[in-house]
Amino acid sequence: MTETLLLALVVVTALAFDFTNGFHDTGNAMATSIATRALKPKTAVLLSAVLNLVGAFLSLAVAATIAKGIVDAGVVTLPVVLAGLVGGIVWNLITWLFGIPSSSSHALVGGMVGAVLAAVGTSGVLWTGVVSKVLVPALVAPLVAIAVAGAGTWLVARLTRGVPQEVSNRGFRWGQIGSASLVSLAHGTNDAQKSMGIILLALIAGGAVPADSGVPFWVILSCALAMAAGTYLGGWRVIRTLGKGLVEIDTRQGMAAETSSAAVILLSSHFGFSLSTTHVATGSVLGSGVGMPGAKVRWGVASRMFVAWLITLPAAGLVGALCHWMESAIGGAAGTIAVFVVLIASSAAIWLASRRKPVDHTNVNEAWDEEKGATVEAVAATTGEAGGERVAPVPAAATASSVGAAIESVGTVSVPAQGSVQS
Repeated sequence: MTETLLLALVVVTALAFDFTNGFHDTGNAMATSIATRALKPKTAVLLSAVLNLVGAFLSLAVAATIAKGIVDAGVVTLPVVLAGLVGGIVWNLITWLFGIPSSSSHALVGGMVGAVLAAVGTSGVLWTGVVSKVLVPALVAPLVAIAVAGAGTWLVARLTRGVPQEVSNRGFRWGQIGSASLVSLAHGTNDAQKSMGIILLALIAGGAVPADSGVPFWVILSCALAMAAGTYLGGWRVIRTLGKGLVEIDTRQGMAAETSSAAVILLSSHFGFSLSTTHVATGSVLGSGVGMPGAKVRWGVASRMFVAWLITLPAAGLVGALCHWMESAIGGAAGTIAVFVVLIASSAAIWLASRRKPVDHTNVNEAWDEEKGATVEAVAATTGEAGGERVAPVPAAATASSVGAAIESVGTVSVPAQGSVQS
């Protein structure tokens, strides 16, 4: 009975991670289409949700990588899986709170690796798989995306010289809808599978399926639905940073960026790489700015994002390790339940902090002011009120001092006052 309860908690937590992955990564597909107004915000997230759902059924290569290519399934227990998932979820929520496009994939891998290290030491981690399937793609993918998007944008700019802007915008908006749809489909083929892999790992650890089992259909369906639901919720804070914070994008750049992202993500899914779609999408947006003559790239915003990328694996790993130590200290099912309660409390605290200055479909396209995103004090001194956003420290158990301090140094997201409405 206890084992069944623990397995149920792990499955629910894995689906919760899929949900956070959905709204955290919606911007990867739809931020540029929303920024250029090729699609209305609510229409964009609905379209992305449907295509994420479809994409989840198209490939299972990444699920196999997560389940059997990162950690030794033979030493993994249900408490270890739960601790790793909590590490991934908490990091997802913290970076979402600050509007930082961070990798859900690396948060999950970091959480799992940290929990396994705390449980059995370095022998439980398949370091070859971590390096070849996670770290190498993490370094290469953004660079490839920047190069591909930069070349594509430059070519499009050359071909459309002399074409009236209103004519160009009309044609490329339709192109953006198609390319953004392709990114959403590609995202489903890659990211939805990560929770499938984790649930399969839990089922193996709990003895529900044999070690050589494939992913059951009910796991595929539930993960696809959780991802789609999170996508429809819309990660507006991250969408705003990707769509407005890095580059002022026009429809030509948007189409080039989205097409580049889709190509790189689909290629990685084919080879089973646990790729960060966030890294690819961000690289493509930066490439669209590099390749467009006269475009301004906000490298200050990009550098803060890069810092967050560097600390994602160790930060999520630290949370996963601390959660496993808590489980061990309390002992038995009580320790696992305690970690689950901490996850709920932390998530609630982060959500309440986000309500202080909400970002949604009504203000996601407000003009970006980098100075407003710097500090609340600077804005208050000139306007008399906090036009930017500052978020109180997150009381998330083990993350409040270590992880919270790291994120505070990365920066905050600019949220202008809600004056104009984008329907």
